[in-house]
Order: sequence, then C-alpha cells, then structure tokens
Amino acid sequence: MTTFSSDTLARIAESDDLHVSPFRGDGTTYGTPTWIWSVVVDDALFVRAYNGTASRWYQAAMQQGAGRISAAGAEHEVTFRAAAGEADAEIDAAYRLKYSGSPYLRPMLTASTVAATVEIRPRPGGAPSSRNRDGRPGSDVD
Repeated sequence: MTTFSSDTLARIAESDDLHVSPFRGDGTTYGTPTWIWSVVVDDALFVRAYNGTASRWYQAAMQQGAGRISAAGAEHEVTFRAAAGEADAEIDAAYRLKYSGSPYLRPMLTASTVAATVEIRPRPGGAPSSRNRDGRPGSDVD
C-alpha cells in the first residue's frame, strides 16, 4: 500500500488549505479545486464532503478514483477510496479536535456527511508531482 510520508502527513494535518480536484469524466482533466477539511488518523488522510454523497467532487472522486490535491504548499497525484464505516469514531474525534469552535463542525459529523468519508492516498506508479516547500520536486510517499 502506498502512503504519504510521515512528514507530508504532518504538514497536511497542521494545515487548513487542502483542495481536491478529482479527474473529470475524461479521466485526464482535473476538475475545479474544491477546498475541504482534512484530518489524519492512524497515518491515513481523510476528508468528508460537506454536502454528503451528492456532492459533485465526491461523485467525481468515486467515479474516477483519482485526481490531485493541493495541501500544505504542495501538489500530490492521488487516489480516492470510499472509507465510510471504517474509522468513523476516530475520524469524528479528529474533526472535533482540529476544527473545534467552527460553526461548520456539526454538519461534518452528521450521518450524511460521515457517509461521504474518503481516504486519500498518493497515486501509485504515477509521476511525482508534489513539490517541496522550496519548489524543488520531492517525494511524498514512503
């Protein structure tokens, strides 16, 4: 299994700037970046669609299974995998910790939003597209 490096996960976990761009129907063109909340649980990166499984980016991510994220100053070619029901309580707790005090937290913990939980992993075998903070090409996987 391909995973993000611990350094990359730590940078993403500390940031609040993750944008997701699943491929469009042609499988090669990236969709419009959508800003979403992200959390790291047990060395894995998770996101949820605020509007549940009907969300346009969620539908594209599940249909295409791949795309790109931009987070913590780097871009990463990724895969998307439905992850609802696998670690819901732990992901809920991570959302509560990272986004406490936000008026948008409660909707991220509803049944419809939890059903739209996605695990994001680096795309195996893809050409690395991430860049280190200084702009140099870098490895984002272990």
